[in-house]
Amino acid sequence: MQNSWTDEISSEHSWLEVKTEEVWRYRDLVGLFVHRDFVATYKQTVLGVGWYLIEPLITTVLFTIIFNGIADIPTDKVPAPLFYMCGLLCWGYFSKCFKNSSTVFTNNANVFGKVYFPRLTVPISSIISALIALGFQALFFACFWIYYYLKGAVININSYVLLLPYLVFLTGILGLSMGLVISSLTTKYRDLAIFVSFGIQLLMYFCPIIYPISAVPEQYEGFMWLNPIACLIEGFRFCLLGSGIFDIFWLVYTSIFTFLMLIAGIVLFNKIERNFMDTV
Repeated sequence: MQNSWTDEISSEHSWLEVKTEEVWRYRDLVGLFVHRDFVATYKQTVLGVGWYLIEPLITTVLFTIIFNGIADIPTDKVPAPLFYMCGLLCWGYFSKCFKNSSTVFTNNANVFGKVYFPRLTVPISSIISALIALGFQALFFACFWIYYYLKGAVININSYVLLLPYLVFLTGILGLSMGLVISSLTTKYRDLAIFVSFGIQLLMYFCPIIYPISAVPEQYEGFMWLNPIACLIEGFRFCLLGSGIFDIFWLVYTSIFTFLMLIAGIVLFNKIERNFMDTV
């Protein structure tokens, strides 16, 4: 009697192949990974999901006191707490996506070595977990936005707010792509794991979070725009607060950069996936 199979597992596949249908079949597993991330982070904590709000709140207060109050860095005539909190919305989502994706192989080696499932389900679940955190923080930000708006602060939402879902999508994909590249290289070069731990902190100061791009000296402004995250942060502020600089040219640049980085991430991920257990 001839044998028949419903699925065939093989290590031979294109480096650019993304098994979307297979990932969709394992969507329940994605949900379990999201639940695992939540439980692992907030299990046995007193405040639970409250940490989603406490972290950006404390950071906003410190930024307001130090950079706006003491250093007197301008915030484009926007209330300082709103200015910093809006920038931290974008940066927090990107950094979570990047950090979670950059440790996919090393943190899940024990699972990957026991049973087969589409490996992309793990980084995808990390993006969803970060998106949930962004949702809580966005609601928190909305409370501050309404408060300052009722107080008469100069806040202008414009038609560009329709681009906000695309900016959120682009931010998540950029973090995922860069994380996949680092995760793939970390299996062989462990020094990158150490670099990522402090490199992400240094990168924050190269982004317009504590200062607007309008405050950057003209000779450095073009250099600043080469950082794709800068366009996303300024885009968040322009859409939600009506402040900052937003140029479609740099949005196109960021989109192309993100697309190329995604291709690089998928290629490296598919290449390392075949034999990473030999090096992890």
